[in-house]
Amino acid sequence: MRAARGGIRNHIITIAIAIVAIFCSYPNAAAAQAESAPKPQDTLAKIRARGEFLWGADSQGGAPYVFQDPMDPNHLIGFEVDLADAIAKRLGVRARPVQAQWETLLSLLARGDFDIAINGIEMADEKRRVCLLTNPYYAATEQLTVRRNDAGAPRDMASLRSHAVGTLPNSLAERILKREGAVPKTYEGGQNEIFDDLRLGRSDAVLLDTPITRYYGAIEPELEVLPGSLGDVRYAAAVRLDDRLLLDTLNGALADLNHDGTLRAIYEKWGLWNAETAALFNDPKPAAGNVAEAYDAWRAAVGKLPPFWERVRERYPATISLFARGAAVTLGVSLASMALAICVGMALAISRVYGPLPLRCAAIVYIEFMRGTPLLIQLVMIYFGLPELGIKLDPAIAGWLALGLNYAAAEAENYRAGLESVPVGQREAGRVLGLSGWQTLRFVVAPQALRVSVPPMTNDFIALLKDSSLVSLVTLTELTKTYTSLANSMRDHLGLGIVVAIWYLLISLPFARLSRVVEQRLARHLRRSAT
Repeated sequence: MRAARGGIRNHIITIAIAIVAIFCSYPNAAAAQAESAPKPQDTLAKIRARGEFLWGADSQGGAPYVFQDPMDPNHLIGFEVDLADAIAKRLGVRARPVQAQWETLLSLLARGDFDIAINGIEMADEKRRVCLLTNPYYAATEQLTVRRNDAGAPRDMASLRSHAVGTLPNSLAERILKREGAVPKTYEGGQNEIFDDLRLGRSDAVLLDTPITRYYGAIEPELEVLPGSLGDVRYAAAVRLDDRLLLDTLNGALADLNHDGTLRAIYEKWGLWNAETAALFNDPKPAAGNVAEAYDAWRAAVGKLPPFWERVRERYPATISLFARGAAVTLGVSLASMALAICVGMALAISRVYGPLPLRCAAIVYIEFMRGTPLLIQLVMIYFGLPELGIKLDPAIAGWLALGLNYAAAEAENYRAGLESVPVGQREAGRVLGLSGWQTLRFVVAPQALRVSVPPMTNDFIALLKDSSLVSLVTLTELTKTYTSLANSMRDHLGLGIVVAIWYLLISLPFARLSRVVEQRLARHLRRSAT
């Protein structure tokens, strides 16, 4: 038995040295990548060389900013989509959107995942500490929405205290609510959910920017948008702190778009032209009375949800390609992460069962740390924290590492349970037959341990499939992110929820079936070996 442990120990030490060597090579590779990367001040030159600029936005937020067309979900629309295209045309390039979560836009911008952030970014001092802001391109007010005929609802600034009021996180509206003693209820999903909660009585009021209020509050017959303003807000595009040249170029483009009337035409198209924006641009011309065709088209698309089977026949087929792309990302990330989890988990389990004391302790520390801390925190540390050490990973690599290393801890415990379920006599029998420690592990112990480990492995993989939704934090658009963006733009959470649930089932059921087949074959193999 001691000889078996010694042989396995040598293999473990060899594997450990190889793993350390691989991980030690990452900083050098990252440093070389950082040295070869263009400097931030060359961003404008990079944009012109590639013929497009990358702009970050979150399509999950909904109308009228950046969202998927309810009638053709394969296309992004919104007044900021039109604005980005207009700016790109001025620069002589194309505009390509990069999907990101709204609350991480500035962090992703600083990291270099895109060149510009355009997504209702408010001009505020705390934002100027982490990025440069262009001149404002739109001005609006903060408006209060309440349930119609609700006598107890707050109706002005003075009556906000102690009321639960829905709003967006890290917004001017949230700061106003905190200052006035209200109880802010913040939502990180779509904007329509904020008004849905108000309509259902889960909050007392909603305080949000005029564009959001017009598109979500004013259209609900059960809600009432109160006149007057509770604050003024201006939107600006954001660039990195050292992109002064790009900032000046964008300011020039915005001035040109204002001068030739392009900005006003965009806002009138979306029904957003207002007195505040007119004053911002010093535009004394009266309203032209143009039809807000984009707003009218959006109202026609989402005004009344068609019956479910009509949506199945006419609307949902248009989402197949989007869901297929999201499912491909989900499946690819999950398979790669599970492969990593199996390899690392197996090494950890063997180290914990057969390794020397220092290696056993290291394995225990790793397992308990990864199981005891949230996967989201680990992903943020890998994606946003490692660049502080000079290690900048691709979003797909960061998601793969976070998921794989996290689930390796769970896999290690599965394999440890499997290894320890094999009777000691089996190992001793291998030794009597003249097998080395490694051969005993491979041919005698592992097949029996695998039979015990397969069912929890399958459960872990299915759980990993669902946890892969967290990679949307690092700009990957997987299945859940696709669903939330579509549901918010089409205002159809229940029907599309059924659709995305079917996609997840289609992905996971074959693996559950494969697990049962493997279990049956292992059982037959072990029965033949016993006889």
